Amino acid sequence: MFEKAAVLVAGSWGTALATVLADKGIQVALWTRNAAQAEEINRDHRNHYLPGALLSPNIQATTDMEEAVRDAEAVIIVSPSSAVRQVSREFKKYWNEEMLVIHAVKGFETESLKRVSTVIAEELGCAEGRIVVLSGPSHAEEVVKRCPTTVVVASMEEGEAMRAQDLFMNSYFRVYTNRDMVGVELAGALKNIIALGAGMSDGLGYGDNAKAALLTRGLAEITRVGVEMGANPLTFAGLAGVGDLVVTATSRHSRNWRAGSLLGQGMPLEKVLTTMDMVVEGVRTTKAASEIAVKYSVQMPIAMQLYHVLFEGLDARTAVEALMGRDKKTEMEVMSLETWEQWHT
Repeated sequence: MFEKAAVLVAGSWGTALATVLADKGIQVALWTRNAAQAEEINRDHRNHYLPGALLSPNIQATTDMEEAVRDAEAVIIVSPSSAVRQVSREFKKYWNEEMLVIHAVKGFETESLKRVSTVIAEELGCAEGRIVVLSGPSHAEEVVKRCPTTVVVASMEEGEAMRAQDLFMNSYFRVYTNRDMVGVELAGALKNIIALGAGMSDGLGYGDNAKAALLTRGLAEITRVGVEMGANPLTFAGLAGVGDLVVTATSRHSRNWRAGSLLGQGMPLEKVLTTMDMVVEGVRTTKAASEIAVKYSVQMPIAMQLYHVLFEGLDARTAVEALMGRDKKTEMEVMSLETWEQWHT
């Protein structure tokens, strides 16, 4: 039975997960570096990242990480990917091996191309199997309204995933377990690229046909690179794969979709990021994916065209024309024959 959990940090998704835990009677310490935000949460039971949501009194914010994690049986890291190493390094001062450590971050460490679980494990000095990743189709705006939501938790250690399942599962938040931590992490990160592309397609006014094709071929692209990095291809047909891709690439709740839509309408990237006022993980992930494609010799045409748009000033319509004009292919070219044979032996 969990009595206290700590959530690092107090963004929209961290606050939504805190709400799930608070609804189970768990005392939640929500850590933020922003003193004004902590005061807002404690005084008004509101977080400006989720306007209209009234937070449980079981959620208390603090700017003191030691206070946040003291006596916590579970710690959930929900920072931007760019801050994971710094947050984990600070958390290390107060971490103990009895704590259940979960992250719900969808991205990579851009500089090293490492998965988030790897970064956390390095900083804590523990085996990566001790870390659990939570992912799946889940908008914070809907979770705080108690809309039915289903996610997946994955760990190399099945027991850790089951502990996370017990921690989060309630009447409106259903949780499945998965042993394929690599696949779940990669799916959650890479789908943000396709969501950017889907928003861009909508911003250009290309309609449903184009978006359906983009999502379908995007999923093939995600699966191809994921399998080359050691993931199970079936993971990409599940909640962390197609489930999260659909919800992120088709909803106005999605900051990646919104950013892509603004880009498609001609807004420069710098202005888009300023307008969003929140981290758009798909931008950083696109940069990482361009290097991953080279490192693993995997074709990622959608990611590469988005890279040209985001970082090299390519016109969005020209990028679409380049994708449509690629050489003829068979639809089933998802992974290399060698990798396919490995999964079937």
